[in-house]
Amino acid sequence: MKEFFKYVLATVAGCLIVGMFSIIMFFMMVGMLASLSEKQVDVKKHSVLHLKLNGSLDDRAEAENPITSLLGREELEQHGLDEWLAAIRVAEKDNNIDGIYLEGGLLSSDFATLEELRTALLRFKKSKKFIVAYADHYTQGTYYLASVADKVLLNPSGMLDWHGIASQPIFYAGLLEKIGIKVQVFKVGTYKSAVEPYILTRMSEANREQVNSFIGDIWKGLVSAVADSRRLSPDTLNAYADRYIALSEAETFKKLKLIDETAYIDQVRDELRKRTGGKEVHLLSPRDLATLDKSDLSNGNKIAVYYASGVIVDVPSSGALMGSEDEIVGKQVVEDLDDLAKDDKIKAVVLRINSGGGSAYASEQMWRAVQLLKKKKPVVVSMGGKAASGGYYMACGANCIFADPSTITGSIGIFGMIPDASPLLTQKLGLSFDVVKTNESSDFGTMGRPFNAAESAALQSHVDRGYKLFITRVAEGRSAAGKKMSIEDVDKIGQGRVWTGNQALKNQLVDKLGSLEDAVKHAAQLSKTEQYAMVKYPAQEDWLSGLQKAADKEHYIERKLRTTLGIYYEPLMMVKEFNQNDCLQARMFFLPNLK
Repeated sequence: MKEFFKYVLATVAGCLIVGMFSIIMFFMMVGMLASLSEKQVDVKKHSVLHLKLNGSLDDRAEAENPITSLLGREELEQHGLDEWLAAIRVAEKDNNIDGIYLEGGLLSSDFATLEELRTALLRFKKSKKFIVAYADHYTQGTYYLASVADKVLLNPSGMLDWHGIASQPIFYAGLLEKIGIKVQVFKVGTYKSAVEPYILTRMSEANREQVNSFIGDIWKGLVSAVADSRRLSPDTLNAYADRYIALSEAETFKKLKLIDETAYIDQVRDELRKRTGGKEVHLLSPRDLATLDKSDLSNGNKIAVYYASGVIVDVPSSGALMGSEDEIVGKQVVEDLDDLAKDDKIKAVVLRINSGGGSAYASEQMWRAVQLLKKKKPVVVSMGGKAASGGYYMACGANCIFADPSTITGSIGIFGMIPDASPLLTQKLGLSFDVVKTNESSDFGTMGRPFNAAESAALQSHVDRGYKLFITRVAEGRSAAGKKMSIEDVDKIGQGRVWTGNQALKNQLVDKLGSLEDAVKHAAQLSKTEQYAMVKYPAQEDWLSGLQKAADKEHYIERKLRTTLGIYYEPLMMVKEFNQNDCLQARMFFLPNLK
């Protein structure tokens, strides 16, 4: 028995030692990776900026997590447009950098973000440095970027997708009917289509009209850009889009003049060596190179860029299955803008908005915060992929609004959706409800029945007042910016109608077409600031906090659901959150159905 306990204790002691050693080694490894990520970037001669067109491209990069480099899952990488644009600026000026290598892949992004990146690449070409593009498979989006290259290469067994743009909304009314749920809708806006998936089985004619209009405008811009770069006519490119060319042999793309050559990866390396004139090509990541894009802080003047991305909510989500991963929390934004107003070193603020809207209440509070901020310093809006509905509500009171030609904006309208689960509860589950009440409206919102006529009228009146306030805010903001729009003028282009940035410029909902960089320069001009540093807000969490968040069980479950459900995730989560959201919603339809 004594020997038995001796061996047990030895085993336990051994396990503890091994465990402690593993923990120590883990933190040492993390520390080493973190220190490596902070090292000074050495730009050697014959360097090339390497942009991997895979994963997702969003407005702002997440804080770098050194452990992700060990995972090797490029399709899951998240890139920031801000870092890529900074890296291109450095590459343009640094004499040790000879060019850019675009490596095509499966890049997920919106059209306006791709448009800003492509504009930066075209500007880079003016430096007389080269751009070479290569891919095993070009998606339509990555080919749109790659078409700017001096040489477009494709693997001999590769594919190139060029098919146009389609919108394929998914309708849930039939599913909800089967499970005994009806959605009671109260809205203002002929074109306000966010409610349609829950009450219809196909697009309304008004929605079909607006979708045809804005995807046609976006496609026209894509075709025109590629036609200019590849020296093809728009008619030719449209003909290609009708021919299912993605299924063609690689050599066919050369005959169609969509690419210059077919090549294997080793031949691509030879091409890069030939263009740099060096025996070895040094590939630099955009994240590393972006660290060299430093602003001059000597005089203390700052232009703040405040990033607001995601669904607009009153309070932050808590726990899994509670909503969108990216959120604009109204209360927090109000506090942040108040802090920016008080900071005398900040001479102007640029709001970078990428949101399809959300809570009308939160949107109104943020509108008020922008008005207070505007009394202290200029406020300029830069619209990203979308700044629609509540996103436009945030923007409408700024001194000046910039949009990309492909930005989705407008959608000036209000709705409320409240589920009626009484068929499920009473007919399918067999529950019964009774009530004793002191006043007529005491049981308003009860689960056992749908709204009666008086309740429905009260709700519709509430929505009508919300819409009137919305168009009043727009009329006031646009008039203050010099557009002189009446409430009636706004109503005519409102009604929930979605516009592209191009179209919004024509109907005066935006002031200029331009990038975030253009908006920052304009903000500096308005504030009469010549020397300044561009500073990003709000502050990001560090990579270790992000690692802890990623390891959280509820966060993990939500990420898995997002991956599994794909385009179904947000609409289904919206159904789940009906009773948690503000009754009034200034929100556009879901965009992931564009392809």
